Amino acid sequence: MNKKKEKTEHSLISNMLFFIKLMFKASPLLVIGEFVWGILANVPNSLIGVIGVKYIIDVMTSGERLNRIFWAIGVIALVIILSRLLSWLFREFLWNVEKEKCYYALNKTLYEKAKSLDLESYDNPEFYNSFILTIESSSDNIQTLLGLVRNYFGNAVSLIAISGVLLTIDPLCLVIVLLPIAIFMPLSKVIGNLQTQRQIENTKYHRRSDYFQRIFYLQDYAKEVRMNNIHPLLIDRYNDAADDVIKNQDKYWTKISRLYCVQEIGVQIIGSMLALPLYLGYLVMVKKSVSAGDFVATFNGAYSIAMSVNFLTVWAIARFEERAKIIEKFRGFLKADHKIKDGEDVAVCGEPKTIELKNVSFTYPGNDKPTLKNINLIIHPKEKIALVGYNGAGKTTLTNLLLRLYDVTEGQILIDGEDIRSVNVQSHRDRFSAVFQDFQIFSASLGENVALDVDYDKGRVLSSLSHSGFDKGLKNSTETELLREFDDNGAMLSGGESQKVAVARTFYKNCPYAILDEPSANLDPVAEHNLNQAMIEASDDKTVIFISHRLSTTVNADKIYVMENGEIIEQGSHEELMNQGGTYAYMFNLQADKYHPEG
Repeated sequence: MNKKKEKTEHSLISNMLFFIKLMFKASPLLVIGEFVWGILANVPNSLIGVIGVKYIIDVMTSGERLNRIFWAIGVIALVIILSRLLSWLFREFLWNVEKEKCYYALNKTLYEKAKSLDLESYDNPEFYNSFILTIESSSDNIQTLLGLVRNYFGNAVSLIAISGVLLTIDPLCLVIVLLPIAIFMPLSKVIGNLQTQRQIENTKYHRRSDYFQRIFYLQDYAKEVRMNNIHPLLIDRYNDAADDVIKNQDKYWTKISRLYCVQEIGVQIIGSMLALPLYLGYLVMVKKSVSAGDFVATFNGAYSIAMSVNFLTVWAIARFEERAKIIEKFRGFLKADHKIKDGEDVAVCGEPKTIELKNVSFTYPGNDKPTLKNINLIIHPKEKIALVGYNGAGKTTLTNLLLRLYDVTEGQILIDGEDIRSVNVQSHRDRFSAVFQDFQIFSASLGENVALDVDYDKGRVLSSLSHSGFDKGLKNSTETELLREFDDNGAMLSGGESQKVAVARTFYKNCPYAILDEPSANLDPVAEHNLNQAMIEASDDKTVIFISHRLSTTVNADKIYVMENGEIIEQGSHEELMNQGGTYAYMFNLQADKYHPEG
């Protein structure tokens, strides 16, 4: 098991290169510009501090004409101005725009992957935390990594240039500077791991605090919060989550700060501020082997090297280690395995065919108890069937299996004798329209909400809305924006109106099978009756599967299946089940004061 885990993890360099390639694909100009910016920001200053200062001091001490000094200062000033100007031009005119382009390109990649993953993945809290972390860290990854790459490359070039100069003066200076760095470098990995662990744990706490924070301002919760005065509860839970974040920060930053302090003392104080000045003093006073210019150049150069190497091997590695761990999760998310495998065949949205469930059982991941047990049923073409039963009976789970939102644990689901697992997933789902119990209305136009597409047939949308009983007069018809997420003038719909829009989607989508999970839950009895009639008329050429607790929906079904504890305990027409006097008859009679079968 451990060996397999090791093989799936990538090295620091591999993760960095992976992310740089992603950024380069999104914006080549941004990545190339960062390398150029890194050189302009680091190399000129470092070389001026060594070569420029050495030249000026040597001229001053040699008694040569002072006008040479002014020329040197002029050249130095020109180099600094040009480098700063070019850096400013890149940052102001390219960097901000290209950075945003890169950010949205990476997030699009994440969203495309998220869209393709199975519901089983979202049921896993570890996966969901990883997903949240990758989304939340995308912008930070780009910002941080670009800065690291820029400065790392610039410092590397500066280090090579300065080292070349100092080697010509005295190679031992390099040894004095590099030795403490080599000793304290292993701490970088420890710091990087601590920073990563801090961010991972904070993601969990931030999710909790963000959740309770959202409840305060989301309209969906407004009535419940005010009516029941649950502000104290929410504030208490929010404070608990916030305290966890603060405690976690304190726990890790105490350790990280101490380690950084040890590094600074070892690398800067012992190496650059103690050992190096002593050695340079020895060269000047005892050996008299270096000039005043060489002395200053060597000290400045060695200090510059110490700072560069410290950045490259201590500070930057710690940050790279931190980023690499996050990018590892990013890569893992992108490579997450699909539980629902595509079949080779392509389903055709034609006439409805026979659907057969053979010995179907299903257990949700992480559960020991099966939700469905040995389900056997046949649904004939254009048949209208109803699934009824108490909450938790397995009705919605059965339809989820039909849609291949999950795959059966045991048994088969066949359409026209073909196992649905042998068919391309999307082409299979295209055969179905579905209205879920927890349907959503999106911040988009009415037409887009019905068609679930930017390009839609206005006539078909209006016809679908008419069939669903949607009669709310909207100023801009199908172009009317729904909700006020982004539009202050957006139309707000009641629960019943929203449900009719969701049902209209079923009428709009031209497919042979329709699944309706509690299609009339938010409707009054009259609207419910009208909707049922409209659905029967409009779905004459479709196979329809109803799920409902309100049994008026089931009266006209061709066959009714009663489910209990994941099993089918009764089946038949309304009349047959009423004559049996079993569970269905009992449930129906409880609602007899509201619903009366016709004829």
